[in-house]
Amino acid sequence: MLLQAVIQGSSTYKQHRRTPSSSSTLTYSPRDDDDGMPPIGTPRRSDSAISVRSLHSESNMSLRSTFSLHEEEEDTEPQVFAEQPSVKLCCQLCCNVFKDPVITTCGVNKCPVDAAKLTVVVNNIAVAEQIGELFIHCKYGCRATVAGKPGAYEVDPLGCPFTIKLSTRKEHEASCDYRPVRCPNNPSCPPLLTMNLEAHLKECEHIKCPHSKYGCTFIGNQDTYETHLEVCKFEGLKEFLQQTDDRFHEMQLTLAQKDQDIAFLRSMLGKLSEKLDQLEKNLELKFDVLDENQSKLSEDLMEFRRDASMLNDELSHINARLNMGILGSYDPQQIFKCKGTFVGHQGPVWCLCVYSTGDLLFSGSSDKTIKVWDTCTTYKCQKTLEGHDGIVLALCIQGNKLYSGSADCTIIVWDIQTLQKVNTIRAHDNPVCTLVSSHNMLFSGSLKAIKVWDIVGTELKLKKELTGLNHWVRALVASQNHLYSGSYQTIKIWDIRSLECVHVLQTSGGSVYSIAVTNHHIVCGTYENLIHVWDIESKEQVRTLTGHVGTVYALAVISTPDQTKVFSASYDRSLRVWSMDNMICTQTLLRHQGSVTALAVSRGRLFSGAVDSTVKVWTC
Repeated sequence: MLLQAVIQGSSTYKQHRRTPSSSSTLTYSPRDDDDGMPPIGTPRRSDSAISVRSLHSESNMSLRSTFSLHEEEEDTEPQVFAEQPSVKLCCQLCCNVFKDPVITTCGVNKCPVDAAKLTVVVNNIAVAEQIGELFIHCKYGCRATVAGKPGAYEVDPLGCPFTIKLSTRKEHEASCDYRPVRCPNNPSCPPLLTMNLEAHLKECEHIKCPHSKYGCTFIGNQDTYETHLEVCKFEGLKEFLQQTDDRFHEMQLTLAQKDQDIAFLRSMLGKLSEKLDQLEKNLELKFDVLDENQSKLSEDLMEFRRDASMLNDELSHINARLNMGILGSYDPQQIFKCKGTFVGHQGPVWCLCVYSTGDLLFSGSSDKTIKVWDTCTTYKCQKTLEGHDGIVLALCIQGNKLYSGSADCTIIVWDIQTLQKVNTIRAHDNPVCTLVSSHNMLFSGSLKAIKVWDIVGTELKLKKELTGLNHWVRALVASQNHLYSGSYQTIKIWDIRSLECVHVLQTSGGSVYSIAVTNHHIVCGTYENLIHVWDIESKEQVRTLTGHVGTVYALAVISTPDQTKVFSASYDRSLRVWSMDNMICTQTLLRHQGSVTALAVSRGRLFSGAVDSTVKVWTC
């Protein structure tokens, strides 16, 4: 079913002035198509006005709801037509002129007339334009009927005399001379018509000073108003006051914008909070899965260790019977094993130092403390030294003094006999990365600098600062009469007596993180997993050792008359044992649960500190 109202016609826009005699009210019923009424588009003079409500009745509202149109509040403004509208422009339910004519077709909802299913296809623009061409009396020229049904209106002979097109009523009524207005000076003045407002303002006794909002209390008529302006104290400040108002308005606009921004940020924060909650839930689920997997891995690891232990025992027996001539003087029985673990730090262990005289081991950690371990009798922590405000990064022993360097940029001097702090020196402007002592001097490395200190009792006297370094000095080693420093991809060799650089070695594979010196070689570990070896006499690179899969943080040397071993500690959680006779890895030690960051040797024993907060002891 297709319902479409199409009405042909055209007209020109003009306002018609009516005579006061056209004030009666008539009711009507829709006529047939052949009623002989002139076309809607040709307005003509009528001796009577037709009163028609602009909106449909409740039945019409139901119909509009059926057509799925937006509901609007019923318009109570009067509509008094200058001529009787054609029946083609009227609703068959309420007999009133269409308000929102539409074209419909069969669909979901049912028509209230014939119960046919209807849905809106498009607005009926043709009918809407015809309705807009109908002439009505200005609402300011209408009044409610004295006796009649509610909502019925008639022409008011004392009101606006114009008739206007329905489509242009808003424009006319906005400027109509008969539109009621209030006096802008005082709401208590009697109601006025727009045409009378100008005359009233000339006689109004309630005119306020334009600066009343700033505190002026003047109230008077037009004559006294002009006289007041000449003496008003605010008149001379009006430009300043206007600028202040403008500025205040700008601030209000800015504040409103900020409020909008805050509201937007709050909404974004709410969304982020929701996402964060969702992520937390997902993480909890993943952690649960991770815990289950970790338990399974732990069980597998324990079984693997048992198998590895059996294999090591078998290999020991086999190697004892094999001819190992290709390995030089390597002794297959010298296999390092973990003999114990020192536990006590609350953070990663970054440095180790051994005091051989008393069999004491010192370890520095991220927990800002230094722990003193007995490595001979009790194998327990003897004392915890506290004094630094940052991570303890370096330890060094000279005589009976322990020197500790920290991220707090200081060096603290400790008496080893009493285990008490005896001095604190503000050494660098950046963290103290490494310490080494030789020839009664202490060398401290930091960002782009090495400072040389004379050791005088418990005091440190700055002797010289070694410069020409282009990055963090992460490695310092003193051997015989030379100091070896590692910074970025450079190893500099300094004469300890003259404190001058005598040789420079260029490396590859990232920054230098560790250095060790043997009787015949200079060894360095780099950021990119490599270990470079130079001949100590010719300064020629002889080998690059590979095997680690992480940064080589530390190196240590154990030398015997028969052989020299170099130990390397890495980010990959492993330690490797290298035979310097033939430059091969003879053993890989895997016991730490985190990156291995520090090494120390004493009496054939190896100590390793790691990010897992433990220190392990290795012996043959």
